[in-house]
Amino acid sequence: MSMFGDGLEKAVQRAFTRPIPKSAGARMRYLVKQLKGTRAVARMLRVSQRTVERYVKDEIKKPRRDLAERLEREVTKRWQPQIRAKARRTAATTGGIVIDTRARLGYTAPIGTTDQDRIRHLTVALPPRYAARLFEAQEQGAGDQRLREIAAEALKEVYFQDGGRRAGGLEEVRFTDVEHIDFDL
Repeated sequence: MSMFGDGLEKAVQRAFTRPIPKSAGARMRYLVKQLKGTRAVARMLRVSQRTVERYVKDEIKKPRRDLAERLEREVTKRWQPQIRAKARRTAATTGGIVIDTRARLGYTAPIGTTDQDRIRHLTVALPPRYAARLFEAQEQGAGDQRLREIAAEALKEVYFQDGGRRAGGLEEVRFTDVEHIDFDL
């Protein structure tokens, strides 16, 4: 995935009320229950159906590294869908989202202003409408660039223009060279 997409996913995962299963057997049993059969799980994880059955029965306890990563990713993707949906809905309607980033930020503005790009570390609470736009774009499969544009637009309004109280002539915010980005609900 992307830096922005992963950041949004981690923010939603912090809302989980229970941790994901720890052991490979428990994770495999969860996937078998979710996908209603060992054949579908085997196809998804690119292993044999017999291998899945052996994990379910705890005959195999320690998966290979690549299988362990796929297993964790697939379980995390499906874990607590109602909690995940509620966290997204709350952020998009009432709570908003907090963005913490260290990146090169600059802007396009009228002549005579200091619009030089520079590295800034910002922690800014974004209004719910931007959280809704970010989550909607992510669900539609938007890439890193589109999510970055939405975040730049949000930072323009909230940070640079302070909700319309300053920098009225600001045209565009450049959000590049992202060193760190983290979201919180």
